Amino acid sequence: MRERIVTGRRAAIERQHGLGKRTARERLELLLDEGTFVELNMYRRGHARGDGTAMPHTDGVITGSGTVDGRRVFVYAQDFTIFGGSLGEAHASKIHKVMDLAIANGAPLIGLNDSGGARIQEGVMALNGYGGIFRRHVRASGVIPQISVVLGPCAGGAAYSPALADFTFMVRDTAQMYLTGPDVVEAVSGQRVSHAELGGAEVHGRHSGVATFSTTTRRRASRR
Repeated sequence: MRERIVTGRRAAIERQHGLGKRTARERLELLLDEGTFVELNMYRRGHARGDGTAMPHTDGVITGSGTVDGRRVFVYAQDFTIFGGSLGEAHASKIHKVMDLAIANGAPLIGLNDSGGARIQEGVMALNGYGGIFRRHVRASGVIPQISVVLGPCAGGAAYSPALADFTFMVRDTAQMYLTGPDVVEAVSGQRVSHAELGGAEVHGRHSGVATFSTTTRRRASRR
């Protein structure tokens, strides 16, 4: 079962690659020192749907710890191949746990964000999960370094977490961050705006100031 979970669904992975994005596990492999990642709650699932269908393992987020250049860090990576990386109760509880561990150990927290926002099917429990994340960000402020990397769309509640971090990285042409999307903006205001114009790396790097760094590279960084 573990191998099946780690391998993932081939069709979903191909769609992710087709969007010019890496998978959550590929990103963790590039970020962390080789062989140091220890995953937490791999077998965690969300609540079964009303028709009794079992939910996927991990519930759309991979959490754990590893090292970067020998320094212990705690990390979570949202998995867009599972429900678009949307956040439900189980998804949120995994992030809560890794944030608590980072605070308790005085270690940096790194979030790899790629999420469509709250999982609407879980209603208020998804929103409550976001509340727990925001509360922990505030509690960790000035205590541990908090780093967010925006690697895809981050809509609604998913936009707050990067904004609360100490350092936020965004990838040009791939990352967007906004509270509501272009369709809603057009419906309310009549103004048409693209995803990039609404919340792309240039907007947050040059105008809002939310993005500390923006980059176009997707190459593996050299290790020194």
